[in-house]
Amino acid sequence: MGSTSSKDEAQDKAIAILRLRTDQQKAIEDEDYVYAAELRNKISKLEAESLAAAAKALAYQNVEYAFRLGQKVRHAVFGYRAVICGMDPLCCESSSWIENANVDKLSRGCNQPFYQVLVDVHADPSPLVAYVAEENLLKLDEPDLDRFDHPYIFLLFYGMDAAGDFIPIKQLREKYNRLRHEVPGEYDGNDVDSNKGTK
Repeated sequence: MGSTSSKDEAQDKAIAILRLRTDQQKAIEDEDYVYAAELRNKISKLEAESLAAAAKALAYQNVEYAFRLGQKVRHAVFGYRAVICGMDPLCCESSSWIENANVDKLSRGCNQPFYQVLVDVHADPSPLVAYVAEENLLKLDEPDLDRFDHPYIFLLFYGMDAAGDFIPIKQLREKYNRLRHEVPGEYDGNDVDSNKGTK
């Protein structure tokens, strides 16, 4: 889920609250206090959800990611190679997943970007897709043009650029509101500014 859908969710909840307030006012005028109390409870619940949705939209809008869509990375603990295919501004998993994954033991805990990564099944056929904290991912020092296998790779990416990173399809870039990043031609070691790419 990207910043646009979070903003839409917050706006939808705000509109629903306005409608409920109008209905509540009418119920009070009609002296239907039981119904007015039910509406008050619904409004309170929606206000809390609206605040959470607005905070989530703000988090998506203001986060700075260390990695970009299509970038090849290595897991700092387990060593597997992977490609970034999604990102969240903070951990969006359930509390039981967070507990099982020992996220609270990480130095930045849940309050850091988390990435969905496609794991290279050529080297490690066990986990196909992983959800990894930013602090557990390492940027590759050198271009990685080695074979990379994953059944979803050609659904989400056009192919590799000259640095060995994958070029995300338009729908994936739009979902996460990210610009296209691609190292054209021969790789010279200089990183292209991801903020100056094209959509």
